[in-house]
Amino acid sequence: MENIMDYSSKVINTITGGDGVINDPDDVITCVKTMINDADGVIVNADKINTTKSMTASLMNDEDTTSGKTFISGFQRMANDHKGKHVCDICHMMCKYKSKLVEHYRIHTGEKNFKCGVCSKTFVQKSSLNLHNKIHTGEKNFKCDVCSKTFVQKSSLNSHYIIHTGDKKFKCDVCSKTFMHKSSLNLHYKIHTGENNFKCDVCYKTFARKSALNLHCKIHTGEKNFKCDVCSKTFIHKSSLKVHYSTHTGEKNFKCDVCSKTFMRKFSLKIHYSIHTGEKNFKCDVCYKMFAQKTYLNSHYRIHTGEKNFKCDVCSKSFTQKASLNLHYRIHTGERNFICDVCSKRFTQKASLNLHYRIHTGEKNFKCDVCSKRFTQKASLNLHYRIHSGEKNFKCDVCSKRFTQKASLNLHYRIHTGERIFKCDVCSKRFTQKASLKLHYRIHTGEKNSK
Repeated sequence: MENIMDYSSKVINTITGGDGVINDPDDVITCVKTMINDADGVIVNADKINTTKSMTASLMNDEDTTSGKTFISGFQRMANDHKGKHVCDICHMMCKYKSKLVEHYRIHTGEKNFKCGVCSKTFVQKSSLNLHNKIHTGEKNFKCDVCSKTFVQKSSLNSHYIIHTGDKKFKCDVCSKTFMHKSSLNLHYKIHTGENNFKCDVCYKTFARKSALNLHCKIHTGEKNFKCDVCSKTFIHKSSLKVHYSTHTGEKNFKCDVCSKTFMRKFSLKIHYSIHTGEKNFKCDVCYKMFAQKTYLNSHYRIHTGEKNFKCDVCSKSFTQKASLNLHYRIHTGERNFICDVCSKRFTQKASLNLHYRIHTGEKNFKCDVCSKRFTQKASLNLHYRIHSGEKNFKCDVCSKRFTQKASLNLHYRIHTGERIFKCDVCSKRFTQKASLKLHYRIHTGEKNSK
C-alpha cells in the first residue's frame, strides 16, 4: 500500500494542475476522501470535509491566487510533518523527531544537562554521557578483526579500519596532502590559514585544537597521569608512555623502505625520510641555514640568541638543548651504554659508536672538493674546509691568537691558566693535552713512531 506521502503528492498534483494554483475546490474534497479512505480506511467526519470545502471555496473566490498557493504550501507542510522532518532554524540540520531537535539546540546554546557521576564532566546528550561512562568502566565491545584492537564506539572501529586499508579519501586542495578522515583534513587546513583559536591563559601560546591546548596546560600544572609500570617514569601524554615502553621492549615497528632502518615512532621515520629526499623546508632568517624540522630550526636559533635554558645541577654548565644536557650528565655518571663489538670501547652515545665503527671499516664518505681528502665525519670535513678558507672564528681573549675550532681554543687556554688535567699513571707527570700524554707514554713503553 502506498504511504500517506505518496497520496499527498497525488492530491497536490491533481488540485493544482501542476502549476501550484487550485483549480476546483471540489477536487480537493474528492482527492482527500480517496487518499484517507484508501490509506487507512478511516471514516472522516462529513462536517470537517464540508468545512474544508467552504474554506477552499473562500480561497478560490479571492481575486489574488496567492491565497491558493498558501493553501498548498500549508498542505505540503502537513505532509512534511507526517514524514517527521524537524529543521533547526540556526544551522538547518534536519531531525526525524522533535525531541531530537530540542536535544540538538543544546549544541548552539552550550547547555549541558548530563553530568558524569565519576569525574563530573558534562555533556549535551545522554547518549554522549553513556559513551563517556565506558571510559571509566573500560568497556570496549567493538573489536577489529585484523589486529584485535578494541573500541568503545562502532564509529571509532570503522575509522580504525582505514589504517589497515590505507584508504585516504580526503585531499587538501592547497598542498594535495591526503587524509583518512575529514576531521583530520579540517584540522590540516588550519596550517594554511594559520587559524589558532585556542589560547593558553598562562603563556598565551595558541593552538588549532582544544585538545592540544588541554595537553599543553599540563606543562604548566606539571600533571603527569601516565606512569610506566617498569621504571615508574611518568608522562603527560598516553602516547608518550606508549613510545617509552618501546625503550624497554626494544620494539621498532616503523621501517624505512629505502634503507631498512627501523624506528620506535612513526614521526621519527617521517623525519628520517628527509635524509633520502634532501627536503629541508625550514629556513633560518639570520644565517639562511635550512633544516628538515621546525624543532631543529628552533634549537638552531639559540646559537644566534645565546640562549641556554638547560643547566646541569652538578657543575652548572648550561646548554641550548635538553638532549645535550642529558648527554652531558653521562660525564658525571660515567654511563657508557654503547659498546663497540670489535674493540669493546664504550661510548655515551649511539651516534659516537656509529662514527667509531668507521675506524674499523675504513669508511670515509665525506670528501673535500678542494684537495680530495676524505673524512669519516661531515663535521670533520667542515672543519677541514677552514684550512682552505683561512677562516678562524675562535679568538683567545688573552693573546688574541685565533683558531679554526673552539676545542683548539679551549686547549690553548690551558697555556695561560697552567691547567694540566692529563696525568701519566706511571710517573705522575701532567700535561695540558691528551695527545701530549699519549706521546709521553711511549717513553715508558719504548714504542717508536712509525715512519
